[in-house]
Amino acid sequence: MKSKHIVIIGAGSAGLMAADVLSSAGMSVDVFESKPSVGRKFLMAGKGGLNITHSEPMADFIGRYDQSDWLEPMIQSFDADAIREWMGSLGVASFIGSSGRVFPTEMKAAPLLRRWLSSLKKRGVRVHCRHYWHGFNQEGSLRFRAAEGEKTLTPYATILALGGGSWASLGSDGKWVSILADAGVKIAPLLPSNCGFKTLWSPFMQTHLGKPLKNISGWVQGNKECISSSEAVLTTYGIEGGLIYALSRPLREAVMATGSATLYLDLLPHSSEAALATRLAHTGKQSTDNIWRKAGLEGLKAALIREMLPKKKWSDPFAVSACVKKYPLTLTGMQPIDEAISTAGGVMREALSEDLMLHSLPNVFCAGEMLDWDAPTGGYLLTASFASGVFAAKGVLKMAALD
Repeated sequence: MKSKHIVIIGAGSAGLMAADVLSSAGMSVDVFESKPSVGRKFLMAGKGGLNITHSEPMADFIGRYDQSDWLEPMIQSFDADAIREWMGSLGVASFIGSSGRVFPTEMKAAPLLRRWLSSLKKRGVRVHCRHYWHGFNQEGSLRFRAAEGEKTLTPYATILALGGGSWASLGSDGKWVSILADAGVKIAPLLPSNCGFKTLWSPFMQTHLGKPLKNISGWVQGNKECISSSEAVLTTYGIEGGLIYALSRPLREAVMATGSATLYLDLLPHSSEAALATRLAHTGKQSTDNIWRKAGLEGLKAALIREMLPKKKWSDPFAVSACVKKYPLTLTGMQPIDEAISTAGGVMREALSEDLMLHSLPNVFCAGEMLDWDAPTGGYLLTASFASGVFAAKGVLKMAALD
């Protein structure tokens, strides 16, 4: 296949993976990034340990996405095993944690990114930082703002991997939405995902804010999915953390539909309500604090019960156990989009061909978080970004093969 000049805009996980595939196929690749360095959100994702993918069965894995039938062929073409093999090709070992999540052995994102960039450079990929793409000129050429002034390029094909709208300081500012909308591209509004939600805490709870709520389960009213063995953190504005992120889609949908959402928590998921009531029954002269502590209710969990139940109910084992097993929390809003880990919404499926090329902009492909899909944290965000980058690159190669 004759080499073609391909431009990739956005040097995050999707863009760099597209560059990886295209350069391996002998294409001439230029990657443009608006920030001074590449992979900023990728590095942020690995700040506490890079959870790069998940090892669960494919049927369960695909079910984590709201556009599962659309994403399935993409993810099957570059699944968790393929990601681990790719990491291994760069000399980065990986392991599967007890939760099924996959991490590089070193846990950090930076060593992997350095090896990745070195590999791309050896294959001739050229990375241009501080180049901000701001649309097309009248001839359809790409327009960039750089320190040396305006630049235009007319490549054989372009892959847009511009991210969503969260963490604008890292490069995903969502400004591409208006550019593509003006070009007739159908775009679902960007919405915060994997974010915190708002609720009001009484003055009594102020000393507990910032503390983790561990080993809990949760579900949303009207939604069948229950998230177990997770945790959350109480904040000044409400609540955040792994449990909340996993349920952010039904929570967001409820808040947008009715103005609020009811989150139910099981504070002691490994104990039945009846068994808990038995343990909470007052015996002898023990204090309520001591009885609760022996039953597993102390610290933040005990504070939440005191926040919810009137004092006269604290000695009622049935009232307490019922509250523990189905603790209702009314959430009234979401954190701003720029404080979310990711965004839902983006370029809609009907705006794209099966190969991720825009119908209204021939030879322009899209990949990564700017596509209209949503997923929880836990390796799913990165996997879909990688996989869609691979898929878009293969779409370019398929087009080139037909020329």
